[in-house]
Amino acid sequence: MLHCKTVRDVDVKDKNILVRADFNVPLVEDSESGTMRISSDLRIRSSLPTLKYLLEHHAAKIILVSHLGRPDGKPDPKLSLMLVAEKLAELLPSVPVNFVDQVSGPEVEAAVEDLPQGGILMLENLRFWPQEKSNSLEFAQDIVAATHAEIFVQDGFAVIHRAHASTDAITKVIPSVAGLLLEKEVNALDRVLDNPSRPFVVMIGGIKVNDKQPLIDEFLPHADKILVGGKIAADGYKSTNPKVYVAEDFDEDGEDTRLDIGPVSTAKFVREIEQAQTVLWNGCLGKVEDPTYATSSTILAKVIGENSALTSVICGGDTSGFVEKLRETDSGLHYTLVSTGGGAALEYLAGKTLPGIDGLEDL
Repeated sequence: MLHCKTVRDVDVKDKNILVRADFNVPLVEDSESGTMRISSDLRIRSSLPTLKYLLEHHAAKIILVSHLGRPDGKPDPKLSLMLVAEKLAELLPSVPVNFVDQVSGPEVEAAVEDLPQGGILMLENLRFWPQEKSNSLEFAQDIVAATHAEIFVQDGFAVIHRAHASTDAITKVIPSVAGLLLEKEVNALDRVLDNPSRPFVVMIGGIKVNDKQPLIDEFLPHADKILVGGKIAADGYKSTNPKVYVAEDFDEDGEDTRLDIGPVSTAKFVREIEQAQTVLWNGCLGKVEDPTYATSSTILAKVIGENSALTSVICGGDTSGFVEKLRETDSGLHYTLVSTGGGAALEYLAGKTLPGIDGLEDL
């Protein structure tokens, strides 16, 4: 379980609260107008419990910081967080939500001053400034000074593995605690690691074996079965451990490229999942962006999501996005946790040190 203070452990009343959210949402560009739109608001909706808690406990003003995409330390209008501010305003219609295209300096100070009590101010994309990724203490100090923040809330679970200014340096400037999303995600992953209902099945897909091998190694002592699909299986991943089943047949394209696990392997995956009490799924099983090769992932997502008694954790950006898209057309699918973190979840599960948690105040 999370062993640091959360927003519940501090008095936020009448204070300016700086919240590091993860609003790195997927975007699509309109081919005619060139304008961007958000294709999934999962990460924005996931931040709402923390924001509502702060509002209900009478925080004076809430200032949000995040990154979006990879702008390489320079402004990119297509990656402005104004889009996120507009979506947040839709999700919180009774709350003033403002936006400023800076993260520090007099413009931010003025925007904070103009923000009504109980309002939210979204700052611009942190990665428009190279100091964010370089973990600049001065950059963090400038943000705190401009916002007059008194407490920092780390609620961006997906970035806690990054030693950036808004995850690491900031905790050296201002009292720092966890948000409710960070708490929820960490506690859910801990339950899977430490005390899963059994049988406990781990399903691994995706592309890079170097990313997945540490996860497989970490779960071998804990899991009852590990199922391996995706490109790592298609590329010939092998295991001699009897707990590990690697997909044995594949659906191929006209050039004999293996792009999805086949019907035999899918059936074996389904049998294991149907017998499970706990499932952790990381990595799609095929090239799901092509519906032709999304068959196995769709079948398994429905087998998991239709079993309300199953404890299920979905983690990894592509996997979480895939099941969220399925839920848009099938509201009957239920998962215990659809994690907002990809690399962060993997590194946490693999037992690595996470700067975004280490700097938070101890209980």
